[in-house]
Amino acid sequence: MKGIEPGRVCVKLRGRDAGSKCIIKEVIDHNFVEVISSRKKKARRLNISHLELLDMVADLSSESDIEKALA
Repeated sequence: MKGIEPGRVCVKLRGRDAGSKCIIKEVIDHNFVEVISSRKKKARRLNISHLELLDMVADLSSESDIEKALA
């Protein structure tokens, strides 16, 4: 799927964290990705259909860039 890449900023559409931003950490397969969330310190596995992709891409090696993207 186009745009699914590590560092892509997304908005969660479903679940108790719906409406919060997250960043794709790793693409697992064509249905699932691992994301970093602003609320959770641990990376979580999510279905791609539960995410809305934004036009922003964050640098995963920079903590300040990650914090700025999730703010």
